[in-house]
Amino acid sequence: MLIIPVKDGENIDRALKRYKRKFDRTKTMKNLRNRKQFNKPSVTKRAQNIKAQYIQRLRTAEEQG
Repeated sequence: MLIIPVKDGENIDRALKRYKRKFDRTKTMKNLRNRKQFNKPSVTKRAQNIKAQYIQRLRTAEEQG
């Protein structure tokens, strides 16, 4: 459960923004969406490898100029 202490005189919009930011950082929605459907471990690992290759390609291209 997320607890957001609201200070005296603090704007509600500001507190709501802090709540949303904290909620996003906990990755609750991402976990829920992942649990909706079962993914085989091999499929998950393959997706991670593809993502890592893509990032590596971007970094090498950036280094080379």
